[in-house]
Amino acid sequence: MDDFNLKLPELYINRELSLLEFNRRVVEQVKDTSIPLLERLRFLCIASTNLDEFFEIRVAGLKQQVKYGSVQTGPDNLTPVEILKRISETAREIIGEQYRVLNEILIPELAKEKIRIIRRTHWKPKLSRWVKRYFKRQLLPVLSPIGLDPAHPFPRVLNKNLYFIVSLEGKDAFGRDSGFAIVRHRAHYPGLYIFQTE
Repeated sequence: MDDFNLKLPELYINRELSLLEFNRRVVEQVKDTSIPLLERLRFLCIASTNLDEFFEIRVAGLKQQVKYGSVQTGPDNLTPVEILKRISETAREIIGEQYRVLNEILIPELAKEKIRIIRRTHWKPKLSRWVKRYFKRQLLPVLSPIGLDPAHPFPRVLNKNLYFIVSLEGKDAFGRDSGFAIVRHRAHYPGLYIFQTE
């Protein structure tokens, strides 16, 4: 037992790569048909959120180490550059599997339960009219677009929020083309996502 060398890199698992493997196991839960369907969808969303946070914090930290020239290794003997390369490969596999599971497994199973995610190209005229009416009555009054132009700095955007860049028509108060604006997506708006149930 005294001869056992605890400095061998193969005895250690890199923390970042371990986190990615955890997310891979979360995605695997989506395939378990003993779990209720909407819970499986929730697992997929959890994995997606985890990956977002992983890149925001862990990958950003590694990129900063690379930027400042760090070649320091941990017990696993991997440099920040090597870890980033492995993260890229593994994350692409996991994200590819997420999309495959969503499109080939979950969406068809949701459809069997009469829950359908309808692409805009498949909206019927009645649904299109309802969406336009809903937008004009419920969403438009509370939207606050922020104009984008060279005279002003780009507005501050909040983390974990979705923003849309929109093209504006017409002229501003000074007779210039309105150009573009940024609009924050407010996740608490009901009805932004159209699900059809029967």
